[in-house]
Amino acid sequence: MKNNNVNIVITNRIHAEVSERLKEYGNLVINPSIEPWQESEFINHLSSATAMMGFMTDKINSSVLLKAKNLKIIACALKGYDNYDIQACTHHGVWVSVVPDLLTEPTAELAIGLAISLARKVLEGDAYIRQSKFQGWRTHLYGTGLSGSNVAVIGLGNVGEAIVNRLKGFGCKTITGVDPSREITGVVSVSLEKAFTEADYVFLAVPLTDQTINLIDESVLKLSKPGQLIINVGRGSVVNEEAILGGLQSGQLAGFAADVFACEDWGLSNRPTSINHALTSNPSTLFTPHLGSAVKSVRIAIEHRAADNIIAYLEGKKPADAINVV
Repeated sequence: MKNNNVNIVITNRIHAEVSERLKEYGNLVINPSIEPWQESEFINHLSSATAMMGFMTDKINSSVLLKAKNLKIIACALKGYDNYDIQACTHHGVWVSVVPDLLTEPTAELAIGLAISLARKVLEGDAYIRQSKFQGWRTHLYGTGLSGSNVAVIGLGNVGEAIVNRLKGFGCKTITGVDPSREITGVVSVSLEKAFTEADYVFLAVPLTDQTINLIDESVLKLSKPGQLIINVGRGSVVNEEAILGGLQSGQLAGFAADVFACEDWGLSNRPTSINHALTSNPSTLFTPHLGSAVKSVRIAIEHRAADNIIAYLEGKKPADAINVV
């Protein structure tokens, strides 16, 4: 079955069982590291590739595709594809597939975990114990709980809906949603402004589009209910991180937790190269390094799903998760 004329480029390390499947269809070029290839090395590998398994650290545009003359399919091992120019791929005759739903549940779980950890001051409590200060129960480190709170979820796609479903078990006073294109039964739809005015917790589960870049900016945050907690598991550039910092420093916001950051949004030419140190050093923040899908069984399933799309193309079929038509 293997075609020695087919080169399959995989831009991040993957699990052995997935690479073994793909070896049956062509020659594999796998990045063995969690660090992305330098651009020149990436282009060199892609120049002879028929297929590519892509990850969030990749950026595909017309200039890259012009140097990848044999490329026919990019199977993204991810859900959000804002780093990939789909129009350019279509123009160059390259299929693009994504993994539409496997990331949903673990990302929603992490969102709830971040909210509880931020609100209940878990990070401070952990540090307190590790600094050998704990001598038994003391009346300090007061936080807040989801029970009896007003909660807003911005973005009611699969992840947003999964967050809502989990919140229903915590006894929230109200759960409101903001999404111009979707409503969920039992969730009151409100405007973005009303959500920020009334919510104790705001969960962001918004994809990155031209319309959502800096959706949460200074003008929105000025409306925030005093003491508000914001949790972002969507895309980093949906929030203006400098505005978040300002809200924390002024005391308008009580906390900010995030699993995603503007520096990761490779598709944006003006993205920052790192997270502002003032934000990471602020005591009212809690961050994780994009762990939304970092459950081993889930990551393996995602890789298999991406491999399924590559194999389908190589067998002359339409990739099941294709988001374009060539």
